[in-house]
Amino acid sequence: MKPILLAGACAVAFFAAPLAAAPVNPVAAEWTGPYGGEPNFAAYRVADFKPALEAGMAEERAEIDAIADNPAPPTFANTIVALEKAGATLTRVQNIVFGIWSSNLKTPDVAAIETEMAPKLSAFGDSLTQNPKLFARVDAVYNSPAKATLTPEQQRLVWVYWRRFVQQGAKLSPADKATFAANNEKLAVLYAKFAQNELADEESYVLTLDRADQLKGLSKAQVDAAAAEGVKRGQPGKWLIANTRSAMEPFLTYADDRASRERGFRMWTMRGDNGGATDNNANVTQILALRAANAKLIGYPTFAHWVLADRMAKTPETAMALELAAWKPAVAQVHADVAVMQAVVDQAHGGFRIAPWDYRYYAEKVRKAKYDLDLNEVKPYLQLDHVREAMFYAANRVYGFTFAKVEGLPVFQSDVTVYEVKRDGKHVGLWYFDPYARAGKNSGAWMNAYREQSTYDGDVPTIVSNNANFIRGTNGEPTTISFDDARTMFHEFGHALNGLASHVAYPTLSGTNTLRDFVEFPSQLNENWFTTPEVQKFLVNARGEPLPPELIAKIKRAETFNAAFGVVEAQASAIIDLELHLAGATPIDPKAFETKALADLGMPAEIVMRHRIPQFGHVFSGDGYSAGYYGYLWAAVLDYDAFEAFTEAGGPYDPAVARRYYATVLSVGNTVDPASAYRAFRGRDPKVDAYLRAKGFPVPVAGTN
Repeated sequence: MKPILLAGACAVAFFAAPLAAAPVNPVAAEWTGPYGGEPNFAAYRVADFKPALEAGMAEERAEIDAIADNPAPPTFANTIVALEKAGATLTRVQNIVFGIWSSNLKTPDVAAIETEMAPKLSAFGDSLTQNPKLFARVDAVYNSPAKATLTPEQQRLVWVYWRRFVQQGAKLSPADKATFAANNEKLAVLYAKFAQNELADEESYVLTLDRADQLKGLSKAQVDAAAAEGVKRGQPGKWLIANTRSAMEPFLTYADDRASRERGFRMWTMRGDNGGATDNNANVTQILALRAANAKLIGYPTFAHWVLADRMAKTPETAMALELAAWKPAVAQVHADVAVMQAVVDQAHGGFRIAPWDYRYYAEKVRKAKYDLDLNEVKPYLQLDHVREAMFYAANRVYGFTFAKVEGLPVFQSDVTVYEVKRDGKHVGLWYFDPYARAGKNSGAWMNAYREQSTYDGDVPTIVSNNANFIRGTNGEPTTISFDDARTMFHEFGHALNGLASHVAYPTLSGTNTLRDFVEFPSQLNENWFTTPEVQKFLVNARGEPLPPELIAKIKRAETFNAAFGVVEAQASAIIDLELHLAGATPIDPKAFETKALADLGMPAEIVMRHRIPQFGHVFSGDGYSAGYYGYLWAAVLDYDAFEAFTEAGGPYDPAVARRYYATVLSVGNTVDPASAYRAFRGRDPKVDAYLRAKGFPVPVAGTN
């Protein structure tokens, strides 16, 4: 039995046919093939999704009933291992329907299935975790003296199951269980609606440029992409900037036309906040109220306390203290940076104060003036295919992985490519790569696991994917990406490597199924290899020319430039996330709350939150990062501290440190408490000093505030 999440489940469906064998729903069918079985995307039809999900739930319900009604005394084998085996079909189908189609191919019919099935799946999940006979068996195994004879991994698995049941209401009264489950059904509907609204605003709004002078400052590649977007949307002769981060942020960085920057900025930051059918403010209010009510039922003062009880931070106060430790020096540096940018405006007799739609543009001007570095100069060397090969190189050099392209496997979209991944000559998994933006695809970049690695019931290799939203090169030219996008590729690939490195017995503990404020650590650590000289050798332009040494030197000198902007932008979102979920049952008006909370925080007027509340999909399109967005900063502290272990040993590719990290962190999943895993790697608890140094912030002296 896996957690019933809207990102991974499965089902087997049979259709009655008189006097004939019932055909298997192709979406629910077991995967077959040479790599431990692979999804047969060529056979999947949206019409089969709902019956596959329903059949999967029916199958798992029968499996759970057999476990709960087993007359034999509860044991690890007949209860915990049986739960691991239960629901295999539902897990497989949910991974297809929600992990792939809902994220990458969300047509109206897919959205309708998502809306209908989300509350049903939520109710089904609650029916399992609130099953009194089933919990009695889990509780018996958890409290049995025989638990001491289990392996450490098995004991960890028992604790994970027991804790999950308790945290999801297994000890509630029947009446409270019903309320809890009803709240979760409502939440599932609201999560689906929030994500659909955000996507709708990204796809339906577009910045239209009618005159060539509005394109001044943009590179030829940007202009060509905007023209191609115009053709694609039926407006040939005009230039269109899509309402996605990968299109809008470069436009805001380089477009000289201030009025167009303002229009684009407002469009981008108002997603989910435009009134009408796609407005998310009311959804947020309802989500927060339902979360607060459930937290109170479970016995916590707020939703934030409930969520963090099982995270590394343990309490909201600990998480907030770390946030403020980074926030204060970052804000101070932003004010200093803005003063420099304002001087540029004043010297040109601009006659205006720096506004949020000016920040990226003038930061880039200052970067060019101070370091003679224009990141547009770097972009021709960041061809997508070359960045991918650079990722493969680093993964091979550090961890021993090899990647070989596989032809002939069915894929869910023609842009997707598949690679077989080996280590020490042994197959460890498949990596699916889906790099390009398209209609119906969520914005941003992410990693997904189609199948978790395990060994308890045969050797099952993982299947992972990386998905992004890059703008394809036009007129046969190679696709080039920004410096930040290339770093993001390394980040998301770090998640994939975490899954591919997994070597554990049980799928519940496998790969990235770790605590939320630990799961970003391996991915953020992987970003460090992007800027190593060895990787930069792969970054050549269309003529095969490598990054010039003088350009590399400029990048190195400017490493900490504008770092405060990224910290303030992201941590404002993290702090507001915590504050929203610390409000308890207090009714929340998102607009008023955001305005007041940011003012109280001292948010610089020139920056907005990276994710404003009505578009904060991490937090409101599901529970994944709710009251947990701080985890990126928590993981960053681990990341910078851990990378210093490599540099202290001689360099990023030190084999001894790489082996130790692989053995103690990357491959162990959730079989070990994350704090213990980190200590096993580093020999001590993490320190914040390396993070502060990397951002150019002062490191407090011991004994001072």
